[in-house]
Amino acid sequence: MPGFESIVGHEKIKEHLMNAIKLNKISHAYILNGEEGIGKKTIASVFAKAVQCEEGGVEPCGKCHSCIQAESGNQPDIIWVSHEKPASIGVEDVRLQVNSDILIKPYSSRYKVYIIDEAQKMTVQAQNALLKTIEEPPSYGIIMLLTTNADSLLPTILSRCVTLNLKPLSNKEIEDYLMTKEKIPDYRARFAASFAQGRLGRAIDIATSENFNELKDNVLHLLKYIDEMELTEIIEAIKQAFVHKMNIEDYIDFMMMWYRDVLIYKSTNDANLVIFKDELKYIRKDATDRSYEGLNRILRAMDVAKTRLAANVNFDLTMELMLLTIKEKDNG
Repeated sequence: MPGFESIVGHEKIKEHLMNAIKLNKISHAYILNGEEGIGKKTIASVFAKAVQCEEGGVEPCGKCHSCIQAESGNQPDIIWVSHEKPASIGVEDVRLQVNSDILIKPYSSRYKVYIIDEAQKMTVQAQNALLKTIEEPPSYGIIMLLTTNADSLLPTILSRCVTLNLKPLSNKEIEDYLMTKEKIPDYRARFAASFAQGRLGRAIDIATSENFNELKDNVLHLLKYIDEMELTEIIEAIKQAFVHKMNIEDYIDFMMMWYRDVLIYKSTNDANLVIFKDELKYIRKDATDRSYEGLNRILRAMDVAKTRLAANVNFDLTMELMLLTIKEKDNG
C-alpha cells in the first residue's frame, strides 16, 4: 500500500504529519491548501490510513484490517464528505455527515477522520456549522479541509486549524515520476510536466489521456493558422474541441505553453529550451512577428480568460476578447 514515502515532493508537509503521528500530537483540524491536482487528496488519504493503522507506525502497514478496508474505500471511520450540489457544500451536508456523525464513537478505530474536499465550496452557513465541531471536537475527531483557496474560509476556521500549504513540484520531479512509475515516454513526460505547472495529478491526467494527441493537434492547428482564421471560425473550432471531452482550462493552458515557448525563444534564441520543438519553424515566426510586450499581453489575456470562465462569464464574449488580443499584431 502506498504510504508517505510514495508521495512525490511535499517533504516538509510529510515530515510534519509523520512527526504528529509519531509524537501523538495530531491536531483535530487541518487545512491542506493548494491548486487542483497538486496532491491534497493523496496526502489526506495516506495520513488517514496511517492514523488508523492497527500497527501503530507512522506509515500505513497495508496489511492490517483497517489498511485493507481503507485501500478499498470501505474503512467506516474514514469519511469523505460528499455534496449533491456541484457548486456548493451546504449546511445540511455538514450537519448530517460531520456534526451528527462525529457524536457516534469510532466503529473500529482510534479516530474518526472526516475529509472535506473542495472545502472552498462550503457556504458561510456550512462553515459556521462546522466551526462548532472544530471548536469542541471529541478526542477521536480529525477534520481535514482540502481547498484550492484557504482565503475563502472564515478567519475563525483558519485560526483553529493547522494550515499546510502545498507548493508546486519541479518539472524534474514530475518527469521522473511519469517515466518511472507511469512508464510514459520521455518526450511526452517532459511535455506533460511543463503543461501541469507543478501539479502531479494534472500531469498524470494529461500524460495518460486518450485525448492527449487530439487536444495537442487541435490547439497547434489553431495557433499555426490563427492569423488566417475569422474569430467566429476560431470560437467554433474551440467549441468543437469540447465535444471531444476537452477541458477549456487545458485548452487555454496549451495555448499559454505555446506563447511561453515563443517568449523564451525570442529571449534566448535557444531551441533546446522550447517545449514544442517539432514546431520550431512556427515558433520562430511568431517570435519574429511579436514584441515582448505583445506576448506578455497575450499571456495576461489568457489568465484573465481562465478567471472569467471560472466565474461563468459568457463563453463567446470571453474567448472573443482573448482571441482579439492574440490576433492584434504588433511588430516584434
